[in-house]
Amino acid sequence: MKRCAWARTPLSIAYHDAEWGVPLHDDTRLFEFLILEGAQAGLSWETILNKRENYRKAFSGFDPAKVAKYNDKKVASLMQDAGIIRNRLKIDSAISNAKAFLKLQREHGSFDKYVWAFVNNKPIRRKRGQPVLAKTEISDALSIDLRKRGFRFVGSTICYAFMQAVGMVNDHDSDCFRFRQIS
Repeated sequence: MKRCAWARTPLSIAYHDAEWGVPLHDDTRLFEFLILEGAQAGLSWETILNKRENYRKAFSGFDPAKVAKYNDKKVASLMQDAGIIRNRLKIDSAISNAKAFLKLQREHGSFDKYVWAFVNNKPIRRKRGQPVLAKTEISDALSIDLRKRGFRFVGSTICYAFMQAVGMVNDHDSDCFRFRQIS
């Protein structure tokens, strides 16, 4: 069975085969991926996958209403949690992003409606032979708009990785078995 070249370890293969690129419309899971993609900045996705369950515990199952209420005591606790990336800026951004996320939900009805509108509610499919990009005009626009709304750790490259993860973009290699399954 042919897979995308990056899926090499048991953990990345399981993620590739079951999740990556599958259209996702659940706000809590979208929030999870937004936070995890920001945490991944400067690190490998494998590192984040290895810490994912710890993140789920540390960040209240990625419930944005709970994360938005985190205080200095909780931040201090997170800074001591070896199961997550202990970067103060990334932890603080998860909290401020939760607050911005809740505001955006109130404004648009759901984060799902907001974010999927950037791709006209339909996944973009990479054409055969096109290279996988690090960012696009759409991820640029998403990044700019999120930053205007108070989100942090949402640069264009992070936004594009988010779009790939949640299925807004199908970037599976054309000869990967998941390419056609997801299309």
